[in-house]
Amino acid sequence: MKAIVSPDGNPIEHLRARRSMADLLRLLQFGDSALPIGGFSFSSGLETATEIGLVHNVETLEAFLDAALRISASGDGVGLVCAFRALEAQDLDALSAVDEEINARKLNEETRLMSVRMGRKLVELSAHVVGDPINVEWLGRIRDGRTPGTHPASLAATSAGVGIRSDEEAFALLNYSLATAILGAALRLMRVSFVETQSILWRSMEKVPEAYAAIEGATLDDMAGFAPVTDILAALHVKGHLRMFMN
Repeated sequence: MKAIVSPDGNPIEHLRARRSMADLLRLLQFGDSALPIGGFSFSSGLETATEIGLVHNVETLEAFLDAALRISASGDGVGLVCAFRALEAQDLDALSAVDEEINARKLNEETRLMSVRMGRKLVELSAHVVGDPINVEWLGRIRDGRTPGTHPASLAATSAGVGIRSDEEAFALLNYSLATAILGAALRLMRVSFVETQSILWRSMEKVPEAYAAIEGATLDDMAGFAPVTDILAALHVKGHLRMFMN
């Protein structure tokens, strides 16, 4: 009898052995788009992009999301991988240094606000629900002003407690969080259906493994925050007359 395999070619038995059901459910909980860390309050530039007509249909929405994920991979994605290395070494000072570098590459105020607000809320939620010692220590550093608490660094700090086992899984969660936030915003900003946004999400997530492979061995020197169009959209958003989102 032919072995049943997953879409990526791995035997189902192998996949079942990789993690417990409880770990999987906890990972799904903290990867849920409804996780109350404020992601729904931000559009990652989509609000202004729809207002000026840059995004106006399914095709341009998918192109916008693809661009956002590429920018995230070279910036926050690299920062996350470096943060995870610091966490594996149990060096919170090194993690704080990475956190500072991530924050320094947020050139516009709204992007910085989104990153630190979501990062802090993630750590507060995890500290209350899980109570992992590293997570609690990281929250103390954020509250004391010793570290900014950006979302990528905080995702690394909460990883052990919420069931993330590797920087690869954390990278996947980071991409999923960004994609679902943008597509959720699209449902409120433009004429697009749930079926269309889910189709876009399905296709976009297929590209995440390749994006991770490209930055897996990256260092802080490789982290890039150059995204002029995003910064222009953020600058326009500050002066926008109608605002549903915080960025």
